[in-house]
Amino acid sequence: GNQVSKKDQRMLTDAQCKSAKGGAKPYKLTDSRGLYLHVSPTGHRSWRHKYRYGGKEKLRTLGSYPDVGLREARELRDEDKRLLRGGKDPIVEAKRASLASRLAAAHTFEAVAREWFSKQELRWKPVHAKDVIVSLERDVFEDIGSLPITAIDATHVLATLQKVEDRGAIETAHRLRQRISAIYAYAIANGDATSDPAASLVKVLKAKPSKRRWPAVITIKEARDVLSLTDTAEASPVVKLAARFLALTAQRPGMIRWLEWKDIREFNPEAGGCDTEAIWIAPAVKMKQELEQREDESFNHPVPLGLAASDVLREAWKFSAGSSYVFPGAHSIHKPMSENALSYLFLREGLRKRHVPHGWRSTFSTIMNEWIVEHGGPRDPLIIDLMLAHTPTGLSGSELRYMRAGFIDRRRKLAAIWTDILLSDALAVGQIGEGRRRRKA
Repeated sequence: GNQVSKKDQRMLTDAQCKSAKGGAKPYKLTDSRGLYLHVSPTGHRSWRHKYRYGGKEKLRTLGSYPDVGLREARELRDEDKRLLRGGKDPIVEAKRASLASRLAAAHTFEAVAREWFSKQELRWKPVHAKDVIVSLERDVFEDIGSLPITAIDATHVLATLQKVEDRGAIETAHRLRQRISAIYAYAIANGDATSDPAASLVKVLKAKPSKRRWPAVITIKEARDVLSLTDTAEASPVVKLAARFLALTAQRPGMIRWLEWKDIREFNPEAGGCDTEAIWIAPAVKMKQELEQREDESFNHPVPLGLAASDVLREAWKFSAGSSYVFPGAHSIHKPMSENALSYLFLREGLRKRHVPHGWRSTFSTIMNEWIVEHGGPRDPLIIDLMLAHTPTGLSGSELRYMRAGFIDRRRKLAAIWTDILLSDALAVGQIGEGRRRRKA
């Protein structure tokens, strides 16, 4: 059992590899099965594997010694032999693997994600596009952005999303999973990936909290109380005027924030208060609707403005100081008011769980639909939906295109009725713009 074969005696040892020195000419120390250690005159040692493929003798360099040790060199040689048995040329396969590695290094998750984003950005509203890229930069790229997209598995993605969950942002974690899946769908279509590691995590993440309706008051008295609080709040006149305009028009808070003077028609801010034909034409591109509708001017959203809404605009004009925005920001007239200005106003007035800015839409719908039961016409429920920029039940997109600007006279009448209901005993608009009130002790 202690006998050593002649073949084993001829194989190299680690000691021989270590002691090999450069000479006058390059030489080789043979191991076995085509493997040998090449030694250059400078003393550089490298592993070579000589083999035959397609009837021709070929030579592949496996790596430098001692970076590649004797045992690893033999394993690489044996792998070459397995490829040869499968009819593959080891040199070609090595080049293929090297190219794949370089491509993988170039196709990092962040690189592919930004490419995907650039393709999608034009389909989205600027606010949504910014939210998407900021969320990826803040919560995803730091962890997996530099990794090749093909090297990321479900455990990498889950660890990234769990960090978001740990700070309590459950819905954000779910949105990020969807965005990561969308990026992988794009990568798969382009041949940069073969599977989506985020797809399997739908039920692994913490369950999203149940959807809650926007807190909103539903009686006339409550609506008047809310309006009184925001009208007399300790806040800037611009924010309070925006809150009054929001209540009167029942449009989305974001639309109020981005409202520009050029969108107001048949209105002269410097003239007297007789703007009976004033109308706000909200551009389709700023509306919350499908992409093809946002690109179609026939989906512009008309909002007839009564005298009370016009009075708010006339008062806001005094504070706009030449801004293109009706309700400019506190720090720059070139920007709209802060995204959170209205929300903070309602929070400071103790309305958090009772009524939020978006809640005016529900309040308007509830109160006006109740009024319709007693006094309205058969088409009024549909008109209420149109006033809120909703798609009435059973109405297709093509039908909506032709109805979007319809029933303007009836909209004006319903808006005037809402104004009369809401503003009973309310402050005059000029008092809102006088400044801040002092809170009672």
